[in-house]
Amino acid sequence: MDSERFRQLLDMPGPFVSVYFEDTHNTPDADEQLELKWRALREQLEKQGVDDAVTADIERAVLDLRPPVGWSGRGVVAGADGVVVNEHLLRPTATTVVRVSELPYIVPIVEHGFVTPAYLLIEVDHTGADITTHIDGVLETEAVDGGGYPVHKASGAETAGYGDPQQRTDEAARKNIRAVADRVTEWVDEMAADTVFVVGEVRSRSDLIKAFAERVRDRAVPLEVGARNSGHDITEVQGHIDAWFTKRRLREIDDAAQRFDAELGRQSGRAAEGLDAVCSALRQGAVETLIVGEIGDATVVADEGLTTVAPNANLLSEQGAAPAKTLRADEALPMFAVSVGAALVRTDERIAPTDGVAAVLRYTPTLH
Repeated sequence: MDSERFRQLLDMPGPFVSVYFEDTHNTPDADEQLELKWRALREQLEKQGVDDAVTADIERAVLDLRPPVGWSGRGVVAGADGVVVNEHLLRPTATTVVRVSELPYIVPIVEHGFVTPAYLLIEVDHTGADITTHIDGVLETEAVDGGGYPVHKASGAETAGYGDPQQRTDEAARKNIRAVADRVTEWVDEMAADTVFVVGEVRSRSDLIKAFAERVRDRAVPLEVGARNSGHDITEVQGHIDAWFTKRRLREIDDAAQRFDAELGRQSGRAAEGLDAVCSALRQGAVETLIVGEIGDATVVADEGLTTVAPNANLLSEQGAAPAKTLRADEALPMFAVSVGAALVRTDERIAPTDGVAAVLRYTPTLH
């Protein structure tokens, strides 16, 4: 997962409240169940001494977010100035989590968060297209009509002298496809769209993708759902899109696991595992991808300004920093990774690194 989405947390003053719970909405009494869950969460927040104003912000976040569809989890992270993260998760955490600590706890979002960057959905035929932009959960749709007519040859006989009707319909169709391709390119450049999903009958999809500029074509994903205006279910389309992003996430985990194993196997120095090696790589800004496994209750030590980290006070002192804070490793290491622009991966059985943490490195650092 790209860590850029968490950078705003670096500038937020603590302490942080991190809340994760099941937010399934598939029963008639789901709203009442959510209210009961919030009461239990509020009791825990009160017991841990959370400021009333922050609790009120979290309450609004919990109760006001649009309900999910079906089985779901929820993650809410708040700092001293209010809620920073409030989102549905692909699945809930195994148990309800309520933490009040120096740093935010983001591992459940890395593991279960919806990784849905800005993307386009194009429903195309040879008369034009409906283009839907998806940016931060906000959808906007526009229709593109290239003005090329007719795109279907008349069934009757053509009057001699008027030219080949097939050529006219083909040119009209090409005109419309070019207009769609140009508009899609404008949107891709404007919103930095990550992916362009294309729906339509086979020839329309193929012609549009061929008409794309190379930078757009590289982002194109054809979906075999149905033709434009065929009455296909939009929830089916969304299901295909969600499945594609899920598969991409699994590929990212596979890629991280394979790179880690390869670098470790060739002893290149561009893989680190264990608290000692990973903390050292983070201090040197060498981490490209942080791989988080089962860290448990392990702790690390940081200086007062949270500028450097080590597995214990002695090692931190050797780096010339005064040990000032003892932090949970599963909170500190991901946030230090965010600060150096590293990607974050929550691993599964593919990797079982020492101390539950590993990293793929940008270069070979001097490991202490």
